[in-house]
Amino acid sequence: MAKNSGGAGGKLVATLATTAAVYAARKVITALWTRTTGKVPPTDPADPEVTVAEALGWAAVAGVTIEAARLFAARATTRRQSAADATDTAEAN
Repeated sequence: MAKNSGGAGGKLVATLATTAAVYAARKVITALWTRTTGKVPPTDPADPEVTVAEALGWAAVAGVTIEAARLFAARATTRRQSAADATDTAEAN
């Protein structure tokens, strides 16, 4: 089970870091998708011009990339917070 540290400030930093990571990941994969396929990523799966393969491909790429960005941002923030907590504890002793 994860240790709950950092309080409200730590949670805010984690939320902001995750939001920034997801935003950047979305921009990067959108640009790569457009460059690779020559089309903008599908936004409406009900659109008859979007094939099922294209919609599923975008969903898979976007889902995996965005979740990976969230995971890495959360882990990096937790690691930094743990290091800061350890430093604060060592300085207090």
